[in-house]
Amino acid sequence: MDSRDEMYGRFSVALAKLEACREFAALIPEVRTNLVYAAEDAKERNDVLAVEGRVTVIGGMPHASGRPVFGASSHMARLMIELRKVDPRVRAGVDFANTPALAAWLEEYCREKHWVFSVIDRRNEPDSIKEEECASMPWKVAEAVRAAGNRAPKIFYETGAIGKEPVSVLVGGDPIEVVEQVCEIARRYAHER
Repeated sequence: MDSRDEMYGRFSVALAKLEACREFAALIPEVRTNLVYAAEDAKERNDVLAVEGRVTVIGGMPHASGRPVFGASSHMARLMIELRKVDPRVRAGVDFANTPALAAWLEEYCREKHWVFSVIDRRNEPDSIKEEECASMPWKVAEAVRAAGNRAPKIFYETGAIGKEPVSVLVGGDPIEVVEQVCEIARRYAHER
């Protein structure tokens, strides 16, 4: 099992790589980006390392607003915990922008990479879940997994809803791997569009 010091070390390397990826700045959504890394036995948000204040854009580059802190993320931490119930190998993730053009490009990219791709249509979210704060994550993960043929997707996106910005999520076993993959996506998308 990784110690917290080992987790901080891997997370810091990953975050430095993300901050050095100029092309990723174009994929940071209005709600900003977070990078997360769950402990092997993660059960709650305080078991997930994340950037305090998220990642924003400063001077055209991705920039962490704060330092890595366990419990700094609510949304992405809850997503990791739910997704790990389906596939415990998933320990890291990053969220980023979603547009119709990017979604279509990502679907093709995933086909090329033989990655599982999925979509969560927020219009199908039950009203009872929409109304309760923080209640949507189990439904969203279940929808992503269902749409991926009952597997944990490598990349998925959720459509927007009233008051909800559409975002994409890429997950994997390690934060360095996840950042390298999302930076490759950002570079290729910038080059090909």
